[in-house]
Amino acid sequence: MDIDKIAVDAAAAVKELIEIAKPQKGEIFVIGCSSSEVIGEKIGTHSSVETAQAIFDAVYPPVKEAGLYLAAQCCEHLNRAVILEKEAAEKYGYDPVNVVPQPKAGGSFATAAYKGFLHPCAVEEIKASCGVDIGGTLIGMHLKRVAVPVRLSIKKIGEAVLICARTRPKFVGGSRAQYDPDLM
Repeated sequence: MDIDKIAVDAAAAVKELIEIAKPQKGEIFVIGCSSSEVIGEKIGTHSSVETAQAIFDAVYPPVKEAGLYLAAQCCEHLNRAVILEKEAAEKYGYDPVNVVPQPKAGGSFATAAYKGFLHPCAVEEIKASCGVDIGGTLIGMHLKRVAVPVRLSIKKIGEAVLICARTRPKFVGGSRAQYDPDLM
């Protein structure tokens, strides 16, 4: 695997989604990442600390530059808990839980985020405005309603399928209602 290409593609995907989704400063951008899938293995079977660290190092700066909080989804062994900065958890009223992710219990990407954040905090659930799912990690449970799929120019990170989403407010009011196109 070309770790440099993986990092470049991950950063490009994040930047493209931010450009398309147009999240507001202070909102949350969630990433779920199976380093196993990135290197061509079945999710949860070959956690790669090196791969996950390269992806984290590539995606964290553009998320911060956009004024967003990065949230790293853990694997199923931690019930897909999320690692984010304590400041974000406090801002949104998310109750912290006590867990420190590890490569085989939480995942290598969440572990990299925990080590990379200034004041990492684990929470059980969030409501992110947009997100990137690298390798079928099922980030949908951490997105606001209503999630809208977003197709990017990049389809894979390494060998992992890339699925992205943004969110929008619910439509209410029925057939006579009019909607703000800026919120669609």
